[in-house]
Amino acid sequence: MKRLQLQRWSSSVLSPRARTVNRLHQHIYGQRYQSTAPPVQTRDDQTTAIFEEPAPLDEQLAQIVKDSHTRHSQLQYPSPPVEAARQSAKLAALHARLYLPSRLPIETLARTLVDASADPNPNFNNASLATLGHDLLSYYATEHLICTYPRLPLTVIFAAMYAYAGPKTLAAMAREWGVDLATLPGGEVDPGLLQFQRLEPGTELPSGPTHPTARPYEAQKNWRKTVTSKIFYDDEFGDPLKGIKSSAAGVTTEQASAEFVRAVMGAIYLHAGRAAAKRFFEQHFLSRHLNISELFNFQAPARDLTRLCARESFERPVAKVISETGRKSRHPVFVVGIFSGQDKLGEGAGASLMEGRERAAVAALKGWYLYSPLSVRVPSAMEEPSAVPWKPVHVDLGEVIV
Repeated sequence: MKRLQLQRWSSSVLSPRARTVNRLHQHIYGQRYQSTAPPVQTRDDQTTAIFEEPAPLDEQLAQIVKDSHTRHSQLQYPSPPVEAARQSAKLAALHARLYLPSRLPIETLARTLVDASADPNPNFNNASLATLGHDLLSYYATEHLICTYPRLPLTVIFAAMYAYAGPKTLAAMAREWGVDLATLPGGEVDPGLLQFQRLEPGTELPSGPTHPTARPYEAQKNWRKTVTSKIFYDDEFGDPLKGIKSSAAGVTTEQASAEFVRAVMGAIYLHAGRAAAKRFFEQHFLSRHLNISELFNFQAPARDLTRLCARESFERPVAKVISETGRKSRHPVFVVGIFSGQDKLGEGAGASLMEGRERAAVAALKGWYLYSPLSVRVPSAMEEPSAVPWKPVHVDLGEVIV
Protein backbone atom coordinates (compact mmCIF):
# COMPACT_ATOMS: atom_id res chain seq x y z
CA MET A 1 0.00 0.00 0.00
CA LYS A 2 1.36 3.37 -1.01
CA ARG A 3 1.37 6.27 1.32
CA LEU A 4 -0.61 9.28 0.38
CA GLN A 5 1.78 12.18 0.12
CA LEU A 6 0.22 15.55 0.62
CA GLN A 7 1.55 18.23 -1.57
CA ARG A 8 2.37 21.71 -0.53
CA TRP A 9 -0.93 23.10 -1.78
CA SER A 10 -2.95 20.64 0.29
CA SER A 11 -2.75 22.83 3.36
CA SER A 12 -5.05 25.33 1.70
CA VAL A 13 -7.62 22.58 1.22
CA LEU A 14 -7.50 20.96 4.64
CA SER A 15 -7.38 24.10 6.72
CA PRO A 16 -9.66 26.91 5.50
CA ARG A 17 -8.17 30.34 5.44
CA ALA A 18 -9.40 32.64 8.16
CA ARG A 19 -11.56 35.37 6.64
CA THR A 20 -11.10 38.86 7.88
CA VAL A 21 -14.39 40.45 8.72
CA ASN A 22 -14.60 44.18 8.76
CA ARG A 23 -17.25 46.25 10.45
CA LEU A 24 -19.44 46.47 7.34
CA HIS A 25 -19.59 42.69 6.92
CA GLN A 26 -20.23 42.27 10.62
CA HIS A 27 -23.13 44.68 10.42
CA ILE A 28 -24.66 42.98 7.37
CA TYR A 29 -24.25 39.35 8.41
CA GLY A 30 -25.13 40.07 12.00
CA GLN A 31 -28.71 40.96 11.13
CA ARG A 32 -31.32 38.25 11.53
CA TYR A 33 -34.22 38.52 9.15
CA GLN A 34 -36.85 37.48 11.67
CA SER A 35 -39.77 39.31 13.12
CA THR A 36 -38.92 38.27 16.70
CA ALA A 37 -35.27 39.30 16.92
CA PRO A 38 -34.20 42.91 16.33
CA PRO A 39 -31.17 43.62 14.11
CA VAL A 40 -27.75 43.99 15.67
CA GLN A 41 -27.10 47.62 16.51
CA THR A 42 -23.73 49.24 16.65
CA ARG A 43 -22.70 51.96 19.07
CA ASP A 44 -23.52 54.68 16.55
CA ASP A 45 -26.98 53.22 15.93
CA GLN A 46 -27.70 53.06 19.64
CA THR A 47 -26.64 56.69 20.05
CA THR A 48 -28.89 57.78 17.18
CA ALA A 49 -31.85 55.79 18.51
CA ILE A 50 -31.70 57.67 21.82
CA PHE A 51 -32.45 61.00 20.12
CA GLU A 52 -35.25 59.56 17.85
CA GLU A 53 -38.73 60.10 19.22
CA PRO A 54 -41.36 57.40 18.54
CA ALA A 55 -44.55 58.32 16.65
CA PRO A 56 -47.17 59.84 18.93
CA LEU A 57 -49.70 57.36 20.20
CA ASP A 58 -52.58 59.66 19.26
CA GLU A 59 -51.58 59.62 15.59
CA GLN A 60 -51.35 55.83 15.55
CA LEU A 61 -54.77 55.49 17.16
CA ALA A 62 -56.23 58.02 14.74
CA GLN A 63 -54.87 56.07 11.76
CA ILE A 64 -56.30 52.81 13.11
CA VAL A 65 -59.70 54.40 13.69
CA LYS A 66 -59.63 55.93 10.19
CA ASP A 67 -58.86 52.57 8.58
CA SER A 68 -61.62 50.86 10.54
CA HIS A 69 -64.12 53.56 9.53
CA THR A 70 -63.07 53.18 5.89
CA ARG A 71 -63.58 49.42 5.98
CA HIS A 72 -66.90 49.84 7.77
CA SER A 73 -68.14 52.39 5.22
CA GLN A 74 -67.12 50.14 2.32
CA LEU A 75 -69.18 47.31 3.78
CA GLN A 76 -72.24 49.57 3.73
CA TYR A 77 -71.95 50.39 0.00
CA PRO A 78 -73.63 48.07 -2.56
CA SER A 79 -70.70 48.66 -4.94
CA PRO A 80 -67.07 49.77 -4.51
CA PRO A 81 -66.57 53.50 -3.88
CA VAL A 82 -65.31 55.70 -6.69
CA GLU A 83 -61.93 56.39 -5.08
CA ALA A 84 -61.16 52.66 -4.92
CA ALA A 85 -60.82 52.48 -8.71
CA ARG A 86 -57.40 54.15 -8.61
CA GLN A 87 -56.03 51.39 -6.39
CA SER A 88 -57.21 48.43 -8.48
CA ALA A 89 -54.55 46.65 -10.52
CA LYS A 90 -57.22 44.67 -12.39
CA LEU A 91 -58.79 47.85 -13.73
CA ALA A 92 -55.47 49.26 -14.89
CA ALA A 93 -54.63 45.99 -16.61
CA LEU A 94 -58.04 45.85 -18.33
CA HIS A 95 -57.70 49.46 -19.51
CA ALA A 96 -54.31 48.70 -21.03
CA ARG A 97 -55.33 45.29 -22.42
CA LEU A 98 -58.24 46.74 -24.42
CA TYR A 99 -56.12 49.70 -25.53
CA LEU A 100 -58.82 52.10 -24.39
CA PRO A 101 -58.45 55.84 -25.03
CA SER A 102 -56.60 57.82 -22.38
CA ARG A 103 -59.58 60.16 -22.11
CA LEU A 104 -61.66 57.33 -20.66
CA PRO A 105 -61.24 57.64 -16.86
CA ILE A 106 -60.50 54.58 -14.80
CA GLU A 107 -63.50 55.46 -12.61
CA THR A 108 -65.87 55.20 -15.59
CA LEU A 109 -64.39 51.84 -16.52
CA ALA A 110 -65.08 50.70 -12.96
CA ARG A 111 -68.69 51.86 -13.34
CA THR A 112 -69.14 49.70 -16.45
CA LEU A 113 -68.44 46.64 -14.29
CA VAL A 114 -71.33 47.35 -11.88
CA ASP A 115 -74.61 45.84 -13.06
CA ALA A 116 -77.96 47.33 -12.13
CA SER A 117 -78.75 44.22 -10.10
CA ALA A 118 -75.74 44.92 -7.86
CA ASP A 119 -76.33 48.64 -7.31
CA PRO A 120 -79.81 50.04 -8.13
CA ASN A 121 -78.54 53.64 -8.03
CA PRO A 122 -78.39 54.84 -11.67
CA ASN A 123 -75.51 57.16 -10.82
CA PHE A 124 -73.22 54.23 -9.98
CA ASN A 125 -74.35 51.34 -12.23
CA ASN A 126 -73.88 50.78 -15.95
CA ALA A 127 -77.54 50.88 -17.03
CA SER A 128 -77.38 54.24 -18.83
CA LEU A 129 -74.03 53.45 -20.47
CA ALA A 130 -75.32 50.05 -21.61
CA THR A 131 -78.39 51.64 -23.22
CA LEU A 132 -76.23 53.99 -25.25
CA GLY A 133 -73.79 51.23 -26.17
CA HIS A 134 -76.66 48.95 -27.24
CA ASP A 135 -77.95 51.57 -29.69
CA LEU A 136 -74.46 52.22 -31.06
CA LEU A 137 -73.72 48.53 -31.60
CA SER A 138 -77.06 48.00 -33.35
CA TYR A 139 -76.57 51.03 -35.58
CA TYR A 140 -73.00 50.25 -36.64
CA ALA A 141 -73.74 46.56 -37.26
CA THR A 142 -76.92 47.30 -39.23
CA GLU A 143 -75.35 49.85 -41.55
CA HIS A 144 -72.39 47.58 -42.17
CA LEU A 145 -74.58 44.62 -43.16
CA ILE A 146 -77.07 46.56 -45.29
CA CYS A 147 -74.44 48.57 -47.16
CA THR A 148 -72.04 45.65 -47.66
CA TYR A 149 -74.70 43.08 -48.64
CA PRO A 150 -77.72 45.06 -49.94
CA ARG A 151 -79.57 41.95 -51.15
CA LEU A 152 -79.57 39.92 -47.94
CA PRO A 153 -82.96 38.56 -46.82
CA LEU A 154 -84.31 39.85 -43.53
CA THR A 155 -83.94 36.53 -41.77
CA VAL A 156 -80.25 36.42 -42.67
CA ILE A 157 -79.80 40.03 -41.50
CA PHE A 158 -81.36 39.16 -38.14
CA ALA A 159 -79.06 36.14 -37.78
CA ALA A 160 -75.99 38.18 -38.73
CA MET A 161 -76.96 40.91 -36.26
CA TYR A 162 -77.24 38.30 -33.52
CA ALA A 163 -73.82 36.91 -34.49
CA TYR A 164 -72.17 40.35 -34.34
CA ALA A 165 -73.89 41.98 -31.34
CA GLY A 166 -76.01 39.28 -29.70
CA PRO A 167 -75.81 38.55 -25.96
CA LYS A 168 -73.95 35.27 -26.45
CA THR A 169 -71.30 37.00 -28.58
CA LEU A 170 -70.89 39.83 -26.07
CA ALA A 171 -70.58 37.38 -23.18
CA ALA A 172 -67.87 35.49 -25.07
CA MET A 173 -66.03 38.77 -25.70
CA ALA A 174 -66.10 39.61 -21.99
CA ARG A 175 -64.49 36.24 -21.23
CA GLU A 176 -61.88 36.82 -23.94
CA TRP A 177 -61.04 40.18 -22.41
CA GLY A 178 -60.15 38.44 -19.15
CA VAL A 179 -62.95 39.89 -17.00
CA ASP A 180 -63.44 37.90 -13.79
CA LEU A 181 -66.72 37.60 -11.91
CA ALA A 182 -67.31 38.62 -8.31
CA THR A 183 -68.98 36.06 -6.09
CA LEU A 184 -71.17 38.67 -4.41
CA PRO A 185 -71.40 42.44 -4.98
CA GLY A 186 -70.34 44.80 -2.23
CA GLY A 187 -68.25 47.80 -1.34
CA GLU A 188 -65.21 45.74 -0.37
CA VAL A 189 -65.04 43.95 -3.76
CA ASP A 190 -62.19 44.74 -6.13
CA PRO A 191 -63.50 47.29 -8.68
CA GLY A 192 -61.91 45.25 -11.47
CA LEU A 193 -64.41 42.39 -11.04
CA LEU A 194 -67.79 42.16 -12.76
CA GLN A 195 -70.38 42.64 -10.03
CA PHE A 196 -74.00 41.51 -10.36
CA GLN A 197 -76.65 39.77 -8.30
CA ARG A 198 -76.87 36.15 -9.40
CA LEU A 199 -80.11 34.32 -9.95
CA GLU A 200 -81.12 31.83 -7.31
CA PRO A 201 -80.62 28.18 -8.34
CA GLY A 202 -83.75 26.72 -9.85
CA THR A 203 -85.16 30.05 -11.04
CA GLU A 204 -87.19 29.63 -14.23
CA LEU A 205 -86.20 32.09 -16.95
CA PRO A 206 -89.01 33.67 -19.02
CA SER A 207 -88.97 32.41 -22.60
CA GLY A 208 -91.33 34.98 -24.10
CA PRO A 209 -91.97 38.71 -23.68
CA THR A 210 -92.52 39.84 -20.11
CA HIS A 211 -95.28 42.31 -21.03
CA PRO A 212 -97.62 42.94 -24.00
CA THR A 213 -95.75 44.32 -27.01
CA ALA A 214 -96.84 47.02 -29.46
CA ARG A 215 -97.83 44.42 -32.03
CA PRO A 216 -101.58 44.63 -32.81
CA TYR A 217 -103.77 41.62 -32.07
CA GLU A 218 -101.14 40.19 -29.75
CA ALA A 219 -103.73 37.95 -28.13
CA GLN A 220 -104.24 36.03 -31.38
CA LYS A 221 -101.56 33.39 -30.91
CA ASN A 222 -102.52 31.40 -34.00
CA TRP A 223 -102.12 34.31 -36.40
CA ARG A 224 -99.13 34.25 -38.71
CA LYS A 225 -96.40 36.82 -38.01
CA THR A 226 -94.65 37.95 -41.17
CA VAL A 227 -90.94 38.64 -41.38
CA THR A 228 -91.58 42.22 -42.50
CA SER A 229 -93.59 42.99 -39.35
CA LYS A 230 -90.55 42.16 -37.22
CA ILE A 231 -88.91 45.37 -38.44
CA PHE A 232 -91.63 47.50 -36.85
CA TYR A 233 -92.59 45.57 -33.73
CA ASP A 234 -89.55 43.46 -32.73
CA ASP A 235 -85.95 44.19 -31.79
CA GLU A 236 -82.87 44.22 -34.01
CA PHE A 237 -82.60 40.42 -33.80
CA GLY A 238 -86.20 39.77 -34.86
CA ASP A 239 -87.21 38.72 -31.34
CA PRO A 240 -90.21 40.15 -29.43
CA LEU A 241 -89.39 43.13 -27.26
CA LYS A 242 -89.14 42.20 -23.60
CA GLY A 243 -89.51 45.73 -22.27
CA ILE A 244 -87.80 46.92 -19.09
CA LYS A 245 -86.08 44.07 -17.25
CA SER A 246 -86.52 43.78 -13.52
CA SER A 247 -83.11 43.03 -12.02
CA ALA A 248 -84.28 42.79 -8.40
CA ALA A 249 -84.23 38.99 -8.47
CA GLY A 250 -80.84 38.84 -10.20
CA VAL A 251 -79.52 38.26 -13.70
CA THR A 252 -77.58 35.55 -15.46
CA THR A 253 -73.86 35.69 -16.16
CA GLU A 254 -74.56 36.08 -19.87
CA GLN A 255 -76.81 39.09 -19.33
CA ALA A 256 -74.37 40.81 -16.97
CA SER A 257 -71.42 40.23 -19.33
CA ALA A 258 -73.38 41.55 -22.32
CA GLU A 259 -74.40 44.68 -20.38
CA PHE A 260 -70.75 45.27 -19.46
CA VAL A 261 -69.58 45.17 -23.10
CA ARG A 262 -72.38 47.52 -24.15
CA ALA A 263 -71.48 49.87 -21.30
CA VAL A 264 -67.84 49.98 -22.41
CA MET A 265 -68.99 50.97 -25.90
CA GLY A 266 -71.17 53.74 -24.50
CA ALA A 267 -68.43 55.01 -22.18
CA ILE A 268 -65.96 55.27 -25.07
CA TYR A 269 -68.49 57.25 -27.11
CA LEU A 270 -69.14 59.69 -24.25
CA HIS A 271 -65.54 60.34 -23.23
CA ALA A 272 -63.51 59.82 -26.43
CA GLY A 273 -66.02 60.69 -29.14
CA ARG A 274 -67.61 59.09 -32.16
CA ALA A 275 -64.37 58.29 -34.02
CA ALA A 276 -62.93 56.33 -31.09
CA ALA A 277 -66.20 54.41 -30.61
CA LYS A 278 -66.34 53.44 -34.28
CA ARG A 279 -62.68 52.41 -34.23
CA PHE A 280 -63.36 50.25 -31.18
CA PHE A 281 -66.30 48.63 -32.99
CA GLU A 282 -64.19 47.84 -36.05
CA GLN A 283 -61.33 46.40 -33.99
CA HIS A 284 -63.38 44.23 -31.63
CA PHE A 285 -66.59 43.40 -33.53
CA LEU A 286 -66.10 43.60 -37.29
CA SER A 287 -62.74 41.85 -36.95
CA ARG A 288 -64.56 38.66 -35.89
CA HIS A 289 -64.95 36.34 -38.88
CA LEU A 290 -68.54 35.59 -39.85
CA ASN A 291 -69.32 33.32 -42.80
CA ILE A 292 -72.66 34.75 -43.91
CA SER A 293 -73.10 32.08 -46.59
CA GLU A 294 -73.74 29.53 -43.83
CA LEU A 295 -76.71 31.50 -42.46
CA PHE A 296 -78.99 30.68 -45.40
CA ASN A 297 -81.62 27.98 -45.09
CA PHE A 298 -83.63 27.46 -48.28
CA GLN A 299 -86.67 25.20 -48.14
CA ALA A 300 -87.36 25.11 -51.90
CA PRO A 301 -84.36 26.65 -53.70
CA ALA A 302 -85.50 25.67 -57.21
CA ARG A 303 -88.87 27.39 -56.72
CA ASP A 304 -87.24 30.50 -55.21
CA LEU A 305 -84.82 30.75 -58.12
CA THR A 306 -87.68 30.49 -60.63
CA ARG A 307 -89.57 33.32 -58.89
CA LEU A 308 -86.42 35.43 -58.74
CA CYS A 309 -85.73 35.05 -62.46
CA ALA A 310 -89.35 35.94 -63.24
CA ARG A 311 -89.16 39.09 -61.11
CA GLU A 312 -85.89 40.24 -62.68
CA SER A 313 -87.14 39.45 -66.21
CA PHE A 314 -84.53 36.73 -66.75
CA GLU A 315 -85.08 33.66 -68.85
CA ARG A 316 -86.53 30.68 -67.04
CA PRO A 317 -83.74 28.69 -65.29
CA VAL A 318 -82.97 25.28 -66.76
CA ALA A 319 -80.92 22.52 -65.11
CA LYS A 320 -78.36 20.74 -67.30
CA VAL A 321 -75.94 17.93 -66.54
CA ILE A 322 -72.39 19.17 -67.01
CA SER A 323 -70.59 15.93 -66.19
CA GLU A 324 -71.20 12.64 -64.44
CA THR A 325 -69.34 9.55 -63.30
CA GLY A 326 -70.40 6.12 -62.04
CA ARG A 327 -74.07 6.35 -62.96
CA LYS A 328 -74.58 2.61 -62.43
CA SER A 329 -72.21 2.28 -59.47
CA ARG A 330 -72.95 2.55 -55.75
CA HIS A 331 -71.50 6.08 -55.50
CA PRO A 332 -72.39 8.10 -58.59
CA VAL A 333 -71.53 11.81 -58.86
CA PHE A 334 -73.51 14.24 -61.02
CA VAL A 335 -72.38 17.81 -61.68
CA VAL A 336 -75.45 19.90 -62.55
CA GLY A 337 -75.56 23.52 -63.69
CA ILE A 338 -78.44 26.02 -63.64
CA PHE A 339 -78.60 28.12 -66.83
CA SER A 340 -80.67 31.16 -67.70
CA GLY A 341 -80.30 31.36 -71.45
CA GLN A 342 -76.54 31.31 -72.12
CA ASP A 343 -75.60 32.43 -68.59
CA LYS A 344 -74.73 29.86 -65.94
CA LEU A 345 -76.22 30.95 -62.62
CA GLY A 346 -74.90 28.17 -60.38
CA GLU A 347 -73.32 24.76 -60.23
CA GLY A 348 -73.60 21.87 -57.78
CA ALA A 349 -72.58 18.24 -57.38
CA GLY A 350 -74.59 15.45 -55.79
CA ALA A 351 -75.14 11.74 -55.61
CA SER A 352 -78.33 12.08 -57.68
CA LEU A 353 -79.64 14.40 -60.35
CA MET A 354 -82.15 15.89 -57.92
CA GLU A 355 -79.49 16.59 -55.29
CA GLY A 356 -77.19 18.19 -57.85
CA ARG A 357 -80.07 20.36 -59.10
CA GLU A 358 -80.92 21.53 -55.57
CA ARG A 359 -77.30 22.40 -54.78
CA ALA A 360 -76.93 24.27 -58.05
CA ALA A 361 -80.06 26.31 -57.25
CA VAL A 362 -78.70 27.10 -53.75
CA ALA A 363 -75.39 28.25 -55.27
CA ALA A 364 -77.26 30.50 -57.71
CA LEU A 365 -79.36 32.06 -54.94
CA LYS A 366 -76.31 32.66 -52.73
CA GLY A 367 -74.51 34.27 -55.65
CA TRP A 368 -77.41 36.69 -56.00
CA TYR A 369 -78.00 37.49 -52.33
CA LEU A 370 -74.29 37.80 -51.40
CA TYR A 371 -73.63 40.52 -53.96
CA SER A 372 -71.41 43.27 -52.53
CA PRO A 373 -70.41 46.59 -54.18
CA LEU A 374 -66.74 47.26 -54.86
CA SER A 375 -66.59 50.44 -52.78
CA VAL A 376 -68.73 50.36 -49.65
CA ARG A 377 -69.56 53.54 -47.74
CA VAL A 378 -71.76 53.65 -44.69
CA PRO A 379 -73.91 56.62 -43.63
CA SER A 380 -71.81 57.26 -40.52
CA ALA A 381 -68.82 58.01 -42.78
CA MET A 382 -70.43 61.37 -43.57
CA GLU A 383 -69.72 62.50 -40.01
CA GLU A 384 -66.00 62.72 -40.76
CA PRO A 385 -64.61 66.28 -40.94
CA SER A 386 -63.29 65.88 -44.52
CA ALA A 387 -65.94 63.54 -45.90
CA VAL A 388 -66.54 63.46 -49.65
CA PRO A 389 -70.08 64.08 -50.95
CA TRP A 390 -72.47 61.24 -50.30
CA LYS A 391 -73.39 58.84 -53.09
CA PRO A 392 -76.51 56.74 -52.52
CA VAL A 393 -75.85 53.08 -51.90
CA HIS A 394 -77.45 50.28 -53.88
CA VAL A 395 -81.02 49.58 -52.81
CA ASP A 396 -82.39 46.20 -53.85
CA LEU A 397 -86.02 45.24 -54.37
CA GLY A 398 -85.77 42.77 -51.51
CA GLU A 399 -86.02 39.05 -51.14
CA VAL A 400 -88.30 36.83 -53.15
CA ILE A 401 -91.79 36.50 -51.67
CA VAL A 402 -93.17 33.03 -52.37
